[in-house]
Amino acid sequence: MGIRKVKANPESDMGLGTQAIAKNQRIFNQDGSINVKRKGLSYFNTANNYHRLITMKWHHFWLLILSGYLIVNLIFSFLYLALGIDNLVGAQGSTPYEHFFDAFFFSAQTITTVGYGHIYPHGIPTSSVSAIESMIGLLAFALATGLLYGRFSRPSAKITYSRHVLVAPYLEKGKALMFRLANQRRSTLIDLEIEVIFSYNEEVNGKTVRKFIPLELERKHVSILTLNWTVVHELNDDSPLRDITNEDLEKTEANIAVLLKAFDDTFSQTVHSRTSYQYDEVIWNAKFKPAFDRDYDGRMVLDLAKISDHERLENSPVTQTIDKQPAQKVV
Repeated sequence: MGIRKVKANPESDMGLGTQAIAKNQRIFNQDGSINVKRKGLSYFNTANNYHRLITMKWHHFWLLILSGYLIVNLIFSFLYLALGIDNLVGAQGSTPYEHFFDAFFFSAQTITTVGYGHIYPHGIPTSSVSAIESMIGLLAFALATGLLYGRFSRPSAKITYSRHVLVAPYLEKGKALMFRLANQRRSTLIDLEIEVIFSYNEEVNGKTVRKFIPLELERKHVSILTLNWTVVHELNDDSPLRDITNEDLEKTEANIAVLLKAFDDTFSQTVHSRTSYQYDEVIWNAKFKPAFDRDYDGRMVLDLAKISDHERLENSPVTQTIDKQPAQKVV
């Protein structure tokens, strides 16, 4: 039992070299991001600002925009109050609380260039602050608009992957490692190419190193993705994982990295998707349930919620270490 030795190929390490994986860390996170922490840059370094703004989660993006809007208006509100509320002609407040809101709403009207005209600045100092705020508002909203457009227009792939890799019966008496994927978007993906790389830790001359093995697939290329795609690596005599067991996967902190490339006809550009599976996400002796059906008109219906659905098998050729596997709940 174990992983069969294969000749190392330097081009298969995905740029990570031979550094061993510790504490069961992923090579890729499940969302496709690279699991590498960077340090050594100054806190005020601006090299990654655009990347952060384009790739951050939507709720973080909107929180940043709204927070910036409120903070800038608060700063200018206090500036107007410091210059004197009498310099805001038309402000009708009689208490400090009302004066603050008069200044705040005048600031909001100025920064957005709305300018209702009910309140207007008087005197050179207040008018100068108002002019500066108008310029800042124009630049800030132009920047926010560009970022918003960039986030919508950035080519990306929305691929949903099965939550587990299955070791399932294959053909007549064989077995295979397999997982499923599908396109979440209504766009059409064409010319899909996939690469699956198995990596594990191995002792070499008393030192733990990371080995990478590209897995041969039933098919690496699909012309068009219309339904789901079950990616299959047959555990035959040529497979380095032919005699693999769950204990081997856990002992070597094994990881299966998936890299997908496709052409999206909506963006008219090539898009990429990545994910990975850990050893504890491999389910033995199971098979996927169908994820598509037909409606009353005979049209194919793909249910993306069923991409991960599978069932355990009682009698199959996949028998090794099955009794040692904990019971898996069908999801």
